[in-house]
Amino acid sequence: MDFERLVREMRALALDGGAAIMKIYDSADMDVRTKDDASPVTAADEAADAVISAGLRAAFPDVALITEEQAASHDLRAATFLIVDPLDGTKEFVQRRGDFTVNIAYVENGVPLRGVVYAPAKGRLFYTDAEGHSVEEQGPFDRDRPGPVKRLRVAVPDNSALMVVASKSHRDQATDEYIARYMVKDMTSAGSSLKFCLVATGEADLYPRLGRTMEWDTAAGDAVLRGAGGHVIRFDDFAPLAYGKPGWDNPFFIAHAPGVDLKR
Repeated sequence: MDFERLVREMRALALDGGAAIMKIYDSADMDVRTKDDASPVTAADEAADAVISAGLRAAFPDVALITEEQAASHDLRAATFLIVDPLDGTKEFVQRRGDFTVNIAYVENGVPLRGVVYAPAKGRLFYTDAEGHSVEEQGPFDRDRPGPVKRLRVAVPDNSALMVVASKSHRDQATDEYIARYMVKDMTSAGSSLKFCLVATGEADLYPRLGRTMEWDTAAGDAVLRGAGGHVIRFDDFAPLAYGKPGWDNPFFIAHAPGVDLKR
């Protein structure tokens, strides 16, 4: 894979998807419907999916493409694939809370090697560069000309005063009980894949997820966190979270900076 070209295309298409989303976010009617799994879907999900899918298929016709909105039609047999959540955090989108993202990732042999996470309402853009290092680009964003970037690196955690981030819409008692095993200085809630990025930037040390997620929810944020020196591991055995699983379901997981004294 030509990673320079890959990153360039993923970044541009994430911005295109974000632009499509914001047109609907700023309108009166979001056209909210319910999918078969009872999760919400909007016209913004579908508009972003259309523009990103078309762009990726044109740029990389020989690479398998998985997207949330088209997942039911996919029966993956490829070790290499692109995976997209065109609008991660639909609940945050519908409630106009702002912390929703566009996620695009490239996976080889179960590992998300490159990824982009764009939060259009927050004006934050994170991605892995061609060498695999994670950066945050400073806006305003030009589709065809990347602006100045800041190299990301996870924080060195203080296990007597950890910074923890947890899900805004999917927080539950099990998560709270797990977090209570740590000595926590401060805790924040965030939606979508932004939680991975907060660990990648050093704004948090630990993000546990004891709930259902799908691979398109996590792959791009996982790539950004890995590129900043962090880890995403299974909750049950601490093995690295892998991709390309049947059904696309993830197990419970923990995203963290190295040095966190992990609890079971």
